[in-house]
Amino acid sequence: MSTQPISTTTTNNSTSPFQITGLASGLNTNAIIAAEMAVAKEPVTDLTNQEDGLQALDTQLTSIQGSLQTVANDSQALGFPSLFNTSQAVTSSNPSLITASTGNGAGVGGYEVEVTQLANSSQRTFTFTSPTTADTITIDGQQETIPAGATIQDFVNTINSDPNADVYAASTNSNTVVLSSRATGDTGSNFIQVSDPSGTLVEQASLAKEGQDAEFKVDGVSGTSTSNTVTNAIAGVSLQLGGVTPTGAPVTVTVGAPAPSSTAVVAAVNQFVSDYNAAISQIETQLSQTPVSGDPTQGTLFGDFELQNLLGEMRTSMYTSGAGLPAGMAALSDLGISTGAATDATSQSSQNGQLTVNQATLEQAVETNPSGVEQVLQQWSQTFTTMVNNDAAPGGTIDNRLAGNNSEISQMNVQISAMNTMLADKQAALTMEYAELESALSKIQNQGSSFDSAMGLTSSSSSSSSSSSSSSG
Repeated sequence: MSTQPISTTTTNNSTSPFQITGLASGLNTNAIIAAEMAVAKEPVTDLTNQEDGLQALDTQLTSIQGSLQTVANDSQALGFPSLFNTSQAVTSSNPSLITASTGNGAGVGGYEVEVTQLANSSQRTFTFTSPTTADTITIDGQQETIPAGATIQDFVNTINSDPNADVYAASTNSNTVVLSSRATGDTGSNFIQVSDPSGTLVEQASLAKEGQDAEFKVDGVSGTSTSNTVTNAIAGVSLQLGGVTPTGAPVTVTVGAPAPSSTAVVAAVNQFVSDYNAAISQIETQLSQTPVSGDPTQGTLFGDFELQNLLGEMRTSMYTSGAGLPAGMAALSDLGISTGAATDATSQSSQNGQLTVNQATLEQAVETNPSGVEQVLQQWSQTFTTMVNNDAAPGGTIDNRLAGNNSEISQMNVQISAMNTMLADKQAALTMEYAELESALSKIQNQGSSFDSAMGLTSSSSSSSSSSSSSSG
């Protein structure tokens, strides 16, 4: 009886122990070893699944932590005193003719403004001829070099790109150029001095224009300005004159009382509400995601007690009145910030704690009682920001959970590595054990075959001897 040699296989660039074919025993020893190893590997699989679950948990917690930190920053901004810095609104009854603004402050009230003349710059018009040789033109003492063959556009570009020039140039057609003073205002007859002996520029004298000041009246009092930006007409107010007012139809400029900007407050509140809703939606999604059998990365925060508790505190804060604040101006809900009207209590967004902003209510509160709104937001901001940061800030609850998870993951990695080493040793031992068994069985079978062969030869010899004896007799 013949046997085939026991084979080996190579994995991971190294020769593994003997892989038994089972030819001697008739057993599928490879399958037997694989089955034994599968049972032995179950603890490693369980531990690896736990590690995957913790890593997925850390990913979700880190994302939620970032969202909560954004919400905390928004809530803190609502408590900044600078949000309620006062400013004055300035309006114009005809912005196409006059616009107005204020800087540090202005006298409250309405002002009747008439504009009879706008400020203009002085102008001189010239016929341009391209020079056959390089030319030097002096404009108000500033020399400009014009190369031979320069076009009118070349000349215009040279003037306008010179930071030291005090005029602008414009080509109104192929051979006409207009020089305008860069500054507006009355210049009298002494304006834009041009010297050009070579004749590149020849003035069209009839088109010369002197500069003029703006002329206006404010509540009947006359005034002038070298610019159409007028800062000396109404104390603290800058007027931008855009046109002459019709006779008998002055423009009314109204300066409001100093007050916080309701626009700024509404924008800050809307930013908070948007980020708040996004954060709680993210948390709700994770809390409601049920675990999936066979996938340790799903449902890692299902029903998480700490996050549920935080959501409850966040929602309650919207209706909690500040200590010492008067009824009707003590909580965010008094400012129009809530989970919606009572009739919407059954809506899904209301059940999930999504906030809404009644902008009209908020604007009215800021305009009628700015100090009350400021007190509500500042007191609420301090409490809410502290509450969220206890969980989300560095060193908070979520940070501690992440640190604990990471420590556990590190320990698991050590365990898994040690267990894999033990499993490799076990597989090597089993492989060798079965290899030795097959080798022993193969030797026994070979010995049996030799014995059978020897016995067969003996029997044949005996038979031959008996036949010979019979023939002799």
